[in-house]
Amino acid sequence: MPNTLYDALFAPLQGTTRPFLILPDGDEISGDGFLSMIHRAAGALVACGVGTGDRVAVQVAKTPTALAVYGAAVALGAIFLPLNSAYTADEVDYFVGNATPKLLLADGAKAAALTAVAMRHGARLETLNADGLGSFATLAASQAATFTAVDRAPDDLAAFLYTSGTTGRSKGAMLTHDNLLSNARVLASHWRFSATDVQLHALPIFHTHGLFVATNIALLTGGAMIFLPGLDIDDMIRLMPRATSMMGVPTFYTRLLDDPRFTRELTAHMRLFVSGSAPLLAETHVQFEQRTGHRILERYGMTETNMNTSNPYEGDRRAGTVGTALRGTEVIVTDPATGARLPQGEVGMIEVRGPNVFKGYWQMPEKTREELRDTGFFITGDLGQFDADGYLTIVGRQKDLIITGGFNVYPKEVEMILDDQPGVLESAVVGVPHPDFGEAVLAFVVPLPGQTPDLAAIDATLRAKLARFKQPKALEILPALPRNTMGKVQKAELRARYADRFTA
Repeated sequence: MPNTLYDALFAPLQGTTRPFLILPDGDEISGDGFLSMIHRAAGALVACGVGTGDRVAVQVAKTPTALAVYGAAVALGAIFLPLNSAYTADEVDYFVGNATPKLLLADGAKAAALTAVAMRHGARLETLNADGLGSFATLAASQAATFTAVDRAPDDLAAFLYTSGTTGRSKGAMLTHDNLLSNARVLASHWRFSATDVQLHALPIFHTHGLFVATNIALLTGGAMIFLPGLDIDDMIRLMPRATSMMGVPTFYTRLLDDPRFTRELTAHMRLFVSGSAPLLAETHVQFEQRTGHRILERYGMTETNMNTSNPYEGDRRAGTVGTALRGTEVIVTDPATGARLPQGEVGMIEVRGPNVFKGYWQMPEKTREELRDTGFFITGDLGQFDADGYLTIVGRQKDLIITGGFNVYPKEVEMILDDQPGVLESAVVGVPHPDFGEAVLAFVVPLPGQTPDLAAIDATLRAKLARFKQPKALEILPALPRNTMGKVQKAELRARYADRFTA
């Protein structure tokens, strides 16, 4: 019997001697060598008591071994749950409590803080450090280099990815083997990937973009990846001559454009630059094409759906749009109130249906019914419109989601902390344009009568409680928040008033 995702992505690595992972220090790991790492990691998961259907929560640095754990979970039929490495112990506590993983894999530096979290929720804690060492690495080294993959059907679960809600309560999107594989196949074809491609991979692997798009495409097509731990402009420029393609968020492209070494000559052999996870400013599009002669390809995806639309590989890549619906994926715009489909040119709710659309939210049947129609269409919460050629433009978000540097921030989570601070009556958090991050988190606090909030102390509290990407880039004191006649805070007014806070 087959294992849908393992058979397509990992089994073909057997006997492959050419490099699969190219590391910044010059070391290379062949396809066959990486498969052995996956098999040893699978054996280690079994030794930790993980079985088919169990969750494996992973909050570690980006390393080859960390990536091998993903393959190991797939081989074992476990459900892979990657967590942002910037999350605090308080944030991880919710995910572990909700997903109830059998194993929590963490960096040794965070083990002390996460021990209580693991114990509270009945998870086993093992460590895997950025240097490749740790208790899990030791355990994996003692396992056999062969492992027989467990049978898994297309509709079986492969991964959970958590996406925040406007109330601050995160939702675990359940992704199946076919959700991930079908999307990788469509993208590989649409973007013309082959075994000759070498991706410059500097994205995190706890996120859809870096793991289920970039990595899965490389595995599916037999290509290679220059596997960087993170965004390091020196390494990216040094190693770009070995690459043919790169996927990034707007921050990658603005940082590269800030470096005079990033030239037309450096990129002459590259065939594709993809950007996503946050809107790319039109100015960045223009500057990039002027500097390199390449036009960045933008696409649109979500945690619950992977990729839905893309600008064309051959044809007009239109700045400000996210292109047309991918093959096999239906994308429509509907009236948010009635759900009726709207004609071309009108702004409405973006809905998506296809094999890429997730199975539902873990242990949240009510939320699943709210956002996933009986017809199979997922209500994205994004507002958009189609032009006459079928290109989709995202004009806003019905919810107050902020996308900064490719990561999602929901204002309510930050506001709940701000509202509890000494001297604060109330708060509001919005996203405003930022040349580097796409959007920046901007926070406003209204003082209690006769008091002056200590912004430095508030900032220190936010740093302790929130991952760095969620922390406001600036805190402002306002005498009052703008409200409509019904008393609702007018965040649109705040966004408009402070639109040039970071771009002027």
